[in-house]
Amino acid sequence: MPLTNAIHDSLPYIDTEPTPSERAAAQALITQELGDHASDTHPSLPHLAPSKFSPLIQSELSRIGRGEKLQAIDLSSYEALEPPATSPNSDEKDPSSLAKWREALQKAYTSQSYLVGRQTNLALLEKYGKNGWLIGNSQLEDVLRALERELAERNAVIDMVVIERKNAQEAVGAEVKGLEEGWKKGVGRVLETEVAAEGLRLEILQSRREAAR
Repeated sequence: MPLTNAIHDSLPYIDTEPTPSERAAAQALITQELGDHASDTHPSLPHLAPSKFSPLIQSELSRIGRGEKLQAIDLSSYEALEPPATSPNSDEKDPSSLAKWREALQKAYTSQSYLVGRQTNLALLEKYGKNGWLIGNSQLEDVLRALERELAERNAVIDMVVIERKNAQEAVGAEVKGLEEGWKKGVGRVLETEVAAEGLRLEILQSRREAAR
């Protein structure tokens, strides 16, 4: 039977709690039965397939192993730009100085355009998108409340099932104990019969040996 289909039908409300010696004996039998398969997983479960990560995932795992932070977002666009150390008019014959200032101006124009667009989007959000954002939050709260009600209903159903199970077990507790006692007596009588039959067989063999002499 697969592990996922196994059903443990126990009677926790009428069965007596095992003694420490009985529990230790049961654990010893379980350990003996498992043998070399003693582990946290069931011996019938197949072994996990070897993992094959892509180079990107492997690099991320290596980064996490080294304790390095994720550098996925470039924060330089949020930082103030520093002007070059040289003056653009200090030496007009130096092309590198002019190239540095030209690059700095391009970055400044780009940052200014980004900040203007961001400010415009925030203004539009403040003017038109606030109500939509609030409505979205309200809808999420409705979904959360519905899930909480469903969870409470499921918990109530589980409690009812547990109470019904307890009542059903307690109702048949005496009958189960009587059947258990009858089974024990039946097994004892079978053993007594087998012992008496074995003793009678030995007596017959002994009488035959004496008659043969």
